[in-house]
Amino acid sequence: MTGMNSPIILHNYPQSPVAEKVRVAFGIKGLAWSNVEIPRLPPKPLLTTLTGGYRRTPVMQIGADIFCDSQCIIRELEKRHPTPSLMPTADAGLMWCLSRWTDGALFDLAVKIVLGSAGDNLPADFAQDRGRLYFGEDWAEGLKKANIELPHLVAQFRAPLSWLEQQLSDGRPYLLGNDAAAIDAQMYHVIWFVVGRWDGGPVLLAQFPQVQRWVDRILAMGHGSQTEMSAEDALALATSLEPVTAATVGDNDPQGLKVGQLVSISPDVNGGEQAVSGRLRMADSETVAIDRVSDVAGNVCVHYPRSGYRIEVG
Repeated sequence: MTGMNSPIILHNYPQSPVAEKVRVAFGIKGLAWSNVEIPRLPPKPLLTTLTGGYRRTPVMQIGADIFCDSQCIIRELEKRHPTPSLMPTADAGLMWCLSRWTDGALFDLAVKIVLGSAGDNLPADFAQDRGRLYFGEDWAEGLKKANIELPHLVAQFRAPLSWLEQQLSDGRPYLLGNDAAAIDAQMYHVIWFVVGRWDGGPVLLAQFPQVQRWVDRILAMGHGSQTEMSAEDALALATSLEPVTAATVGDNDPQGLKVGQLVSISPDVNGGEQAVSGRLRMADSETVAIDRVSDVAGNVCVHYPRSGYRIEVG
């Protein structure tokens, strides 16, 4: 086996909404993949051994190449398995632009609804971890505010549902027409999260019959073909292989990045997460990848999006 024909491995857990986005993408493409279930809360020692410290969910592994963030994952799936396409129309650029809203402000709104509605019923360890991640250093006050402002937050979420209702009102099966696309997965995972984790979610969704029809269609499509894999076996596979990503930096890089530079990468938010360091292997306008070496994982190449991530040189 080589890195190019290694199995797709998704490190995730069932309740993760962002992992659900990727699982839907597997379903759209009809892909076979291996499922490695990770803990919902840190520490996640076998995962962070692969990533160098990145703890968010999900992470995709193909051989010794490790893909962090669903942006990177979806792009890599489209590159390696172009048919059926996650970008079936000529609107790929607009879909990526819209995805920065679905994955950013809209997802943050969903988190506020789900965590805010839980109130004092939210387990303390989960509240501290996710609160710090999504509400910043003053996370406890953020959770209280979300609880108080729940009706307002729901009103803000109801508006996008009405827009989707209009989009689907002509009876089209998917948001762009006859073929499922990345934007279906990107919109769906936010609704899946709210409907599945907030008691009022099903009642809210029932107000939008076209959206409900679309949700049912996505559910029926499934997640492709899944088999189980242990985290230990996934780590052993990475150790036995070498990354296959080409070493290159695109033209006109704004930060003047160069192959071999020591860099550190972290989400461009105040979420209390550690940066991951390594030697730059590739960079373009969409993606950055670094080489990391450890006694446990061997040589791995860890990929991140450029959008939403900060790169520090040195």
